[in-house]
Amino acid sequence: MENAQGGSELTNALTKLAPIDESKRIDALDILRGIALIGILLMNIEWFNRPMVNLIGFDNSLSGTDHAVGWLIRCFVEGKFYKLFALLFGMGFAVMLIRAKEVGRPFGAWFTRRMLALWILGIAHMVFLWGGDILHDYALAGLILLAWVYLLQKPRFQQYDNTHSYLKLSLIWLFLPIFFSTIAGIGAGIFIDHEKTLANWSEEQEISAIVAQRLEISAEPLELIKTDKLHKDSSQLENEEVANQSTGEADESEDPKEESIKELVTAERDIQEKELAETKAFTEGSYWKATEYRLEFLAFMLPFSPLFAFMMLIPIFILGFWFVASKRIINYQQYIPMYKMMMRIGLSLGIFLNAAGLLLLQQPAAQISTVIASVGEMIFFVGQYVLTAGYLGLVICLLNNTKWHARLAKFAPMGKMALTNYLMHSIILTSIFYGYAGGQYGEISRGPQVLIVLAIIIFQILLSTWWLNHYRFGPMEWLWRSITYKKFQPMHI
Repeated sequence: MENAQGGSELTNALTKLAPIDESKRIDALDILRGIALIGILLMNIEWFNRPMVNLIGFDNSLSGTDHAVGWLIRCFVEGKFYKLFALLFGMGFAVMLIRAKEVGRPFGAWFTRRMLALWILGIAHMVFLWGGDILHDYALAGLILLAWVYLLQKPRFQQYDNTHSYLKLSLIWLFLPIFFSTIAGIGAGIFIDHEKTLANWSEEQEISAIVAQRLEISAEPLELIKTDKLHKDSSQLENEEVANQSTGEADESEDPKEESIKELVTAERDIQEKELAETKAFTEGSYWKATEYRLEFLAFMLPFSPLFAFMMLIPIFILGFWFVASKRIINYQQYIPMYKMMMRIGLSLGIFLNAAGLLLLQQPAAQISTVIASVGEMIFFVGQYVLTAGYLGLVICLLNNTKWHARLAKFAPMGKMALTNYLMHSIILTSIFYGYAGGQYGEISRGPQVLIVLAIIIFQILLSTWWLNHYRFGPMEWLWRSITYKKFQPMHI
């Protein structure tokens, strides 16, 4: 734990633009990072094995043990651990900023360089290894967070540069999607009566049936190549015209539902085409073909990065900043009652909300009704935040117990090498699944994937422990720090 001793040593390290001595690290953050990595791996492994264009969708083809494992991971893992990792990122930012302020060291250029290096590393990871990278999003959000810190230094905003304002801003920011969804729900409840609900449901069922029928009529063999696309679309449109006439459907100008039907059919065909393209890229055995696909995927995803950073990551970063600035994570032993409350409410309410949301989403009606799907998604969305708080409270309460602290400390080396281990996940899993290596894409179901995760975790705990007994940093941490401090860092202990 951080303490007041060794102040001159800390000051010297900071003034020389060198990493903080190992004894000054906050052990709780390293342990939490290691645990968060496990959750991220449990979730990410699925997306090395099936198309990422379905990233928010559950695999409805699962059954038996695979379905049970997939459902449990979705309930207890999905959306929780990247949020915990984002919270830890905000905490780490605050630790660096506060220490820099204490010794009067310039922070802006140093941290900007650190984030730019992380962004480039994330983009490289996304192109050359795996398209699901989140490092570039964290880097962009980190730069926005730095801008927020500078904004607080302006005379007009200095009144908000306090822990109370940090907490208030982050919670309001996080609550905004819930607030607007609640308002929309209340409006729907007031203005849509039972008769309208039945009419909407009947229309949605009808549209869904027609869409399914047209997709079935126009279904093509899986091995269809993209060069046939234009001819395929033309023939499908002709088939649809014949089908419409034979079933007595009205002309588009006479039937307002026709436009919705065509949009849904087009959207579903687009998804199917993207699934096919991604599957072919990662099963045909060519690394460069896979890289070409990842580059195209990067071009598609990159415009969404600022929105994701601003709406999802920044409020969590600020909340993490609050945990450090208020010393609730640095001196967590003094705030155990708060963490116990987080644990009790977060676990009990969070599990209930996640289970309830998923039960709604897995019902066939949710595939038809936008209302049911929206309610299920919102309950699940809220449940993710609540359960994340429960996990944080649980781990901190366990760390307050000497025996549990010793047990959980085994995850600290993983956390200290979080960047190296995160990138190692991609190297290992692409080597197992992708066609240019192990070729198991789509072949290993959800149950056995957990055994792979277990093997990787054990391997990384052992490797990280051994490595840090001989070296100061993980390989990628060393590279990142060397770029940040503009000189090669000493590697050996």
